[in-house]
Amino acid sequence: MNGLAEFLARGRAAHRELMGEQLRLYEQGPDVFDRESGETVPGPQTVLYTGPGRVKPVAQASGTEEQAGEREVNLRDYEVAVPWSTELPPGVRVAPGARVEVLASADTRMVGLVLWVTGVQYSSTATAWRLSAEDRS
Repeated sequence: MNGLAEFLARGRAAHRELMGEQLRLYEQGPDVFDRESGETVPGPQTVLYTGPGRVKPVAQASGTEEQAGEREVNLRDYEVAVPWSTELPPGVRVAPGARVEVLASADTRMVGLVLWVTGVQYSSTATAWRLSAEDRS
């Protein structure tokens, strides 16, 4: 192993130690109207990844208030990191609109948090695979 590869392996292992949350990354299909019940039900989910990760707020983000339908929505920016070696199903790329759900965390207030992916970062010299996301609550 050359110097850079060895350095990256140590960095990736150290970053993995910081991943205290269990996450589920998924794509949500479009809602479907059920004619029998008269209800709109969420579309099918395609799970892309389940496993360890790290969710942290972006320090510079102030959060913005947006109008969505008839209610105000606060948008808060987060960085989500999953292990650099995470593999997706063949031919699948994570796109904005995918969602990240916090399944478990030492901070139990985070459990159930759903974030919307706004961007994906790729790098062969990163210590983790990072996703930009926002909380739309």
